[in-house]
Amino acid sequence: MYLRQRGQKPAMGRRRLPVDRVLEERTGRGLLAIALALIVAISVTDVWLGTSVHLGPLLVIAPTLTASFAGPRLTALVGGLAELALLIISVFHGGLSTTNHMAQLVALAVLSALVVFISSVRVRRERELSRVRSVAETAQRVLLRPPPRRVGPLAVAWRYLAAEDETQIGGDLFAVVRAGRRRTRVIIGDVRGHGLASIGEASMVMGAFREGAPRYEALPELVGAVEDSVCRDLEEVADTVRDPGEHFVTALLLDIPDGDEQAQMINRGHPPPLLVHGGEVTALHPRTPAPPLGLCGLSSERGSRIDPFTFEAGDLLLLYTDGVIEARSPTGGMYPLADRVASFPAAGPEALLRRVHRDLLEHAGERLSDDAALLVIERTASRHPRRPQFAVHPDDGRHRLGIGGSAADR
Repeated sequence: MYLRQRGQKPAMGRRRLPVDRVLEERTGRGLLAIALALIVAISVTDVWLGTSVHLGPLLVIAPTLTASFAGPRLTALVGGLAELALLIISVFHGGLSTTNHMAQLVALAVLSALVVFISSVRVRRERELSRVRSVAETAQRVLLRPPPRRVGPLAVAWRYLAAEDETQIGGDLFAVVRAGRRRTRVIIGDVRGHGLASIGEASMVMGAFREGAPRYEALPELVGAVEDSVCRDLEEVADTVRDPGEHFVTALLLDIPDGDEQAQMINRGHPPPLLVHGGEVTALHPRTPAPPLGLCGLSSERGSRIDPFTFEAGDLLLLYTDGVIEARSPTGGMYPLADRVASFPAAGPEALLRRVHRDLLEHAGERLSDDAALLVIERTASRHPRRPQFAVHPDDGRHRLGIGGSAADR
């Protein structure tokens, strides 16, 4: 998740207009040059061809093009230049006395005013989206507290990809907490629903996890404490007016000892993590499915069953939320995460995360319809890894489904 840093407001005498910002960008300058060149080319061609051909109405292309990238002021300026060019063309073709020329001038003025209005609506929409995303990202930044790159013998890295649609900004959550001197606890989860309200629900889960991770010795006790907090407080935090449906949180919790290769996982309805070991990619499924947190009437002893798995030095764990695997291509296909990881050449955790990130955006056409979180964790042989790492969160399962391929980096 990347946050925009807000600086101080500029002094009144140095305040920049939207026109200035567009002209500072190479793409904006190039598109503006095209719009102005169109005005010149259409005007010269129309005058040169004489009265037999009328190209003046094509001048509306210039303000229409400008409205696609600039604000209403610059669009109005280009529209005014187009109107002036049409006026000059009319003078060369017999003046303003003809009905045809007057109709063209009026039509161009009306169309230019329309595209200026459209430009203002687009700019207003972009500003609203920017404000909503800024608030959501700031709230998520406070909530997530990006984990350090190094936690005990674990190298940790992560990516948070915000949804393009502000209504889809939601409650993806993850945390890495040191529990004493000998173990690390990890959580990754996803709150049902979207919008700012889901961030409040995620905050409640994160608070319970951070408080309980160092306190409870056994992983089932920690999961029970988080579940109790969710069952007790979720209805108070959840926005039941705008979202009256069921409220729950899918979660994956891990316990990774420093000196023991046997790690533990409890999966509460979350997508299974991927383990990269010796060139093989394995999906770690729980032996017994358990309901998500918050469905208190369905909770049972299944929700506290531990799934052990072997996590050796040099192994990579890839954790993710459903926004990753549910990302759709323009043709409607979902993202095949396990297959894609298996197809990547051997690489370190940072490189693996970067490849998945880039490949995911290419698959989705650079636009995600839902938030997506990616985390990669590597257990290093020493407490000081030889290379900087990014990582994420744990996985589960003694029962492994081999995907094949080579995606490890050691």
